[in-house]
Amino acid sequence: MALKAEQDLYLDPSIRDWVLIPITLIMVLVGVLRHYVTLLLNSPPKKQPAAAVREQRALGRAVLLRNSAPLSPLHPAQYRSFSTSFASALASGEYLKPVVKKADDEGPANPFDNGQMDNMMDGMKKQGVMMVPNMVIMQYINVFFSGFVLMRLPFPLTAGFKSLLSRDIPMPDLDVRWVSALSWYFLNLFGLNGVFKLILGSNNSAVDTRDLSAMASLSGAGGGMMGGPGQPDMTKLFKSEVENLALAEGMYKWVGEGIEDRVLKSWDKL
Repeated sequence: MALKAEQDLYLDPSIRDWVLIPITLIMVLVGVLRHYVTLLLNSPPKKQPAAAVREQRALGRAVLLRNSAPLSPLHPAQYRSFSTSFASALASGEYLKPVVKKADDEGPANPFDNGQMDNMMDGMKKQGVMMVPNMVIMQYINVFFSGFVLMRLPFPLTAGFKSLLSRDIPMPDLDVRWVSALSWYFLNLFGLNGVFKLILGSNNSAVDTRDLSAMASLSGAGGGMMGGPGQPDMTKLFKSEVENLALAEGMYKWVGEGIEDRVLKSWDKL
């Protein structure tokens, strides 16, 4: 039997007032609460030795000088002086922190030392903040609002979206545009990122996919510049930066070159 081109279902307005809007508000409020709880759980940054900070800052200044080369505010003589000074210091290893030699009988670094365990615990806390509210809300909706039809989307969709929009409604003949309560929860779960950006800013922790640092911490990759197998080799980075500075000199251009002619030309005086 052929189905109607369009199915008309008359929904009780109470479904909108007591199911659709509350689920949306709950998801927004839980996201905001999750963001601030995550901020409270963040451990304060650990102080690094002065030699390590000096090493990183030296590399950062060299990168900044190189990136500004195509339109540099520095006079040519000043730029070449800085570039030569940085290249000489980086090549000689002047800014490298002293390396502590390990004894021959000392084994590899213990992955369960205090620093690594703190990172893993931070990651587990953040993942708990992400997972527990989602599980509670999903169970709440599944128990109290299972099978509820909340709304119909105003645009046509293909049949492939039926499993996404009507996952808890066992009606194969139902139009794909009708959205169930559980599906509305998942749509809010993955679709409120733009709302959270407006409320909390771009670097928020309200959405699961935003907190990549927690996942990295669980895998042991969230230690940043701490010691361990994943620490970058600063000697190689310094040597590479020396070559990059030499290449940047060929792209150097002073921003004040020909400024007089450009000003006169803008005022039609040239």
